[in-house]
Amino acid sequence: MTPTGPSSGPAQDRRWLRGVVPKPGARVRLFCLPYAGGGAAEFSTWSAALGDAVEVWPVQLPGREDRLSEAAFDELEPLLEALIETFASEWQQPFALFGHSMGALVAFELAREIRRRAGREPTRLFLSGRGGPRYPDPTRTVYRLPDVDFIERLRELNGTPDEIMNNAEMREVFFPTLRADFAVCERYRYREGAPLACAVSVLGGSRDEDRPPELLQEWRRETTGPFALHMFPGDHFFVRTARQLVLDVIARDLETTTWGQAGS
Repeated sequence: MTPTGPSSGPAQDRRWLRGVVPKPGARVRLFCLPYAGGGAAEFSTWSAALGDAVEVWPVQLPGREDRLSEAAFDELEPLLEALIETFASEWQQPFALFGHSMGALVAFELAREIRRRAGREPTRLFLSGRGGPRYPDPTRTVYRLPDVDFIERLRELNGTPDEIMNNAEMREVFFPTLRADFAVCERYRYREGAPLACAVSVLGGSRDEDRPPELLQEWRRETTGPFALHMFPGDHFFVRTARQLVLDVIARDLETTTWGQAGS
């Protein structure tokens, strides 16, 4: 795989990227897609941690952080269409995709759509905190719950700050995006298609009871390329609590498939 060369900078619609640190000598761009309610700030430290060979592109979806005034997508297809259109000129460069939870679903279907439209695949696909796409998401029907039950589910997932859940005004601001993100996952229906050919790394938390290893292993069915399952200490948000371990694995797996090290 050839280096990307000098970075061309963020895509034309700059709303969709935050915190890109240009790396002229980078060998691959890593597009990072957040979990439900998450934003590009979740990946703010990844660029420094992954070194000069990886240019991190944190994707900023509508409905969060500095795009809070925009309505979040509540279905996957129009979100994919927006991502494809926004980054249409970027798929010819070596790229990888990372997504956690909702982001894993978006990353997987984005990879399939890029293949269909551009005839390209990521050098590696990182799917974190979500079981294989052929199985219903364990959060099904959450997006329609009344606030009291919605809050209880958010507490179980352990990813939403208490200051949001305990404050009525903040709930009014942030809950529409959270509900829309849950709806993206819960309305999703897998469609049969040829497996990808790219390498796939699946990441899971040892205490994430809704996503045990046997469901994470189901991603193996979605590629004919190299497959690796990595388990980390922690619950559904192990990407925060085991951050350095996660980044070490990402760096190693990207090196393996992007610039010619031994297969994983």
